[in-house]
Amino acid sequence: MPAEKPNTEKIRMTQMLKIDFVSDISCPWCAIGLAALEQALSQLRDEVAVDIHMQPFELNPQMPAGGQDISEHLTQKYGSTPEQQAQIRVTIAQRGADVGFVFDPSGRGRIYNTFDAHRLLYWAGLGSVPGQMALKKALLVACHGQRRAMDSHEVLLSTVANAALDVPRARAILAGDEYAAEVREAEAFYTDQGIHSVPAVVINDRHLISGGQPAAVFTQALRQIAAQRSLA
Repeated sequence: MPAEKPNTEKIRMTQMLKIDFVSDISCPWCAIGLAALEQALSQLRDEVAVDIHMQPFELNPQMPAGGQDISEHLTQKYGSTPEQQAQIRVTIAQRGADVGFVFDPSGRGRIYNTFDAHRLLYWAGLGSVPGQMALKKALLVACHGQRRAMDSHEVLLSTVANAALDVPRARAILAGDEYAAEVREAEAFYTDQGIHSVPAVVINDRHLISGGQPAAVFTQALRQIAAQRSLA
């Protein structure tokens, strides 16, 4: 019996990539960036597998309880006018629509301290990657789609429920200071690495994609990084 001919067809190997998504829930471009990244990963599902983690970054760590009117905040921080802010909202809404994220057309209303949200995200990440991702997405919707008060414990607990996570455990975390030190340590780490704006997407601890990029940008970059790994 003749020997079976070897299969010379090129076999595509799925590459595992570690992704750290450094962001703040109060940042609309982080919502756009995460949705675009998810689109890219869906397109690459036969080429890459990912281990993705939400990492903390606070745009306004000194924001007091109750927050601040968003227009007032943006004017103080960036010197922008109400007219410029309205135009930016139109741009953000369109970019969100491109990736399936719905922004409230009137904007966030107020901007809030997000430290407790980051503590909950840290906790969720100890359990499972899908659980942390579900909580992150619920927080982004509450902030940018529903204009909710993101420093309110009841609002945060509602996002925990929406993510199908343990509400009593989350309530206990919010009642104390669990994971505060861990969040601050992670924030300091990324700041020390030179990250001062978000979203910042770090691939395999060495490749950085900055900003709320379109899905095509993420697709191209992740495909290139995966190809480099396959040749290593």
